[in-house]
Amino acid sequence: MRTVGRYFGDIAIPRAIKAVLWVFVAFNLVILGWTLLSSFRGSRSLWTDPLGADGLNVGGYARAWHAGDFAGMALNSALTTAASVAGIMALSAPAAYALARSRRRSAAPVVTYFAAGLALPVQAVLIPYQTLSIKLSQFMVDWVTGWWDARISLVICNVALSLPFAVFVLTGYFRSLPTELEEAAALDGAGSLRTFLQVMVPVARPGLTIVAVLNVIGIWNELLLVMVLIDDPKKQTLPAGLSQLSSTMQYTSDWGGLFAGVVILVAPMILLFFWFGRKIMDGMTLGISK
Repeated sequence: MRTVGRYFGDIAIPRAIKAVLWVFVAFNLVILGWTLLSSFRGSRSLWTDPLGADGLNVGGYARAWHAGDFAGMALNSALTTAASVAGIMALSAPAAYALARSRRRSAAPVVTYFAAGLALPVQAVLIPYQTLSIKLSQFMVDWVTGWWDARISLVICNVALSLPFAVFVLTGYFRSLPTELEEAAALDGAGSLRTFLQVMVPVARPGLTIVAVLNVIGIWNELLLVMVLIDDPKKQTLPAGLSQLSSTMQYTSDWGGLFAGVVILVAPMILLFFWFGRKIMDGMTLGISK
């Protein structure tokens, strides 16, 4: 509780709202702790004593890891998430910086269009993305490389869906940075590209960290796009593997293995958030306070 509490300590929040937040945090921590405990127990003990701690073992993790082919799917998740976030940051950071420093009248409407993209649900573009993925695969196989990997289509769709959020957030963050930094770099003879890479990117690291971490969490947990765009189970990611594992475990009644699969999926993202949580809060409040 003390670890979670420091994220709210520096923010002025009314007592009633803070009390509700603490209740919400406590509830989620209890659910998280019970899920972690259940992942080390067998199905029979879960039914007879749901809150007990008897018969703890790691057998559920072994069963979940092999039954769901989590090794290959974890590698797929890591590769697609890393490639997607790299593409998002490579495109959004320069675009946001250009929009933040642009003096053209068209800059504000473009930022508004990116903000409007935040309201676009993935379900609204799911069929067009599936059609685009099929056509792109056929084109690459027939005319360019002779092969295509559906995971590349998944990365492209992840980048397209995440760009509105990334550009909108980073545009506001770059606007909060003082222009004196660029003026000083210009006096030293630095060009626009060098100023952006060597001056503005290091200064904007908190904002870049926010966007990167939040996109890692979102893409790691993405299920709908994976199920629609990738039909080969060997190329699917951990959320799809957990979905398949859930269907399997319902027939075998191996609830301990199912809880273990949930922990395998969510544990890396929980650790990532706790590792960067303070930086995320500092970066969000820094952009607001300037």
